Amino acid sequence: QTGSDERYFACKKCGKNFICRSQLKFHMKTHTGKKTFSCENCEKSFRYKSNLKKHRTTHTGKKPFKCKECDSSFSQMACLNTHMRIHTGKKPFPCKECNKSFNHISSLKTHMRTHTGEKLFSCKECDASFRQIYGLERHMRIHTGEKPFSCKECAKSFSHLSDLKTHMITHTGEKPFPCNKCDASFSRIPLLKTHMKTHTGKSVTVKGVAREPVGPRCRGRRQGDSGLGV
Repeated sequence: QTGSDERYFACKKCGKNFICRSQLKFHMKTHTGKKTFSCENCEKSFRYKSNLKKHRTTHTGKKPFKCKECDSSFSQMACLNTHMRIHTGKKPFPCKECNKSFNHISSLKTHMRTHTGEKLFSCKECDASFRQIYGLERHMRIHTGEKPFSCKECAKSFSHLSDLKTHMITHTGEKPFPCNKCDASFSRIPLLKTHMKTHTGKSVTVKGVAREPVGPRCRGRRQGDSGLGV
């Protein structure tokens, strides 16, 4: 017991006061970082027994907390409360640097790195570093050669999901990138960009050869070309 009021137990690290020694002991774990309560089913450990108890429900498969708005269910009430923000649109975690708000504290913490420039996740193979863990995970495939996204139509695989989605267009024939000047559509953005030059009047480079843009009246040949041999 310390301080002017002998009824309180003070933390020597931060100065907070507690009414009993057990509360002080409980609080001290926030400073030591010690995690004494380990899960017998996985490698996770926790500072508090209550957190371990909540965690154990993830192994039982039981999800007693059901969402009234959709079919989702959760093992913990806290997870349900977080999920409900999807339906309510509530974003209780605002950024103090800009006008953005977030529905998860973790999302706010990740966002704050865009202001601080902090990059916590570093590559062990090169000097690259990233603000988010999935950025590092994507990058590591450059070193490992891993291609976890496989095409179900052919034998090709890709290191990024976005590359697989682009590839799938070759099978579906979809052309999701329309020209805003005419009725033409394209399967890939580079093709659309090349096409747009026919409207701007700039020369078009195809396989290293500069050509005059094809006019709208003669898509199959150049203007002035009769199509007859000379």
